[in-house]
Amino acid sequence: MRKRRLILLTCCALLAPSLILGGYAVATRINLNPWYSVGQPIDELNGVIIYFNGGVNTTRGRNLSKDGYNLGIRFQCVEFVKRYYFERYDHRMPDPYGHAKDFFDVELSDGAWNQKRGMLQYVNGGRFKPEPDDLLVFGPWLFNQYGHVAIVSSVGNTSLE
Repeated sequence: MRKRRLILLTCCALLAPSLILGGYAVATRINLNPWYSVGQPIDELNGVIIYFNGGVNTTRGRNLSKDGYNLGIRFQCVEFVKRYYFERYDHRMPDPYGHAKDFFDVELSDGAWNQKRGMLQYVNGGRFKPEPDDLLVFGPWLFNQYGHVAIVSSVGNTSLE
């Protein structure tokens, strides 16, 4: 009885990580949304199209401007942000590579110039309230090692969109 229990516990201990990793791979690489397909336009912000991107690890190749400027991996948040700033403001980030988490430099003080992005950088809870077209940068976490970057579309007294 004791040996059987030990075998069962060993099997569970070996199987659990496989199930967790397999679940993570499915959830982050496979489109589980039956209403949208990867690359489908789903919205727009100030005339710049937003495409459905599927899971966090979904990739569909690199998007380059006509003159070769790197906009990022198609349909991911970084690609949208860089494409938005490129189309709307003709802004080219001096360092055209990096994940979402790399848009925020933890070494800089509030209101400092972020050399890699060619933008001013502010900290959350600092002196300045976000404005439309500002970027929000989210750090990595367990199920998204790349972080997330988003564009503020509107600001209320107690909310952001």
